[in-house]
Amino acid sequence: MASWITVKPLLIVLRWQLLITIVIAIALLPLVNLQSALSAFLGGMISLISSAAFAIIVSRHKGFTADGTVRTALRAEAVKIILTIILLWLVFKFYDNLNAVAFIGTFILTVIVHSMALFVSDNKTTDSKYKKHK
Repeated sequence: MASWITVKPLLIVLRWQLLITIVIAIALLPLVNLQSALSAFLGGMISLISSAAFAIIVSRHKGFTADGTVRTALRAEAVKIILTIILLWLVFKFYDNLNAVAFIGTFILTVIVHSMALFVSDNKTTDSKYKKHK
């Protein structure tokens, strides 16, 4: 996945989405049951998969015009929304033991994390200054 995604903030957000999904699923396993853990995992993975599709489309963008950038962003968002709807439908259609609270809760949390990409720095000079102060 990493080689297809060249936009650093999106790559970082995808890693956070994966981490949150795994942590919630592992935490629910002993606290509730396997169905809840699996439901949380599926909810997080739907968001992660659609966010990865978005990131791949944005990473392939080569244009330098505002028009091209907006078109790419809209195309990527459309693919993300359509993929999310299809994946949500598939889970609700075929998974009978779904814990809706775990599923929707993890899905919403990972969707919110995706919106945090705006706050991740893509500036290499800022990153190198940060590393020096560590």
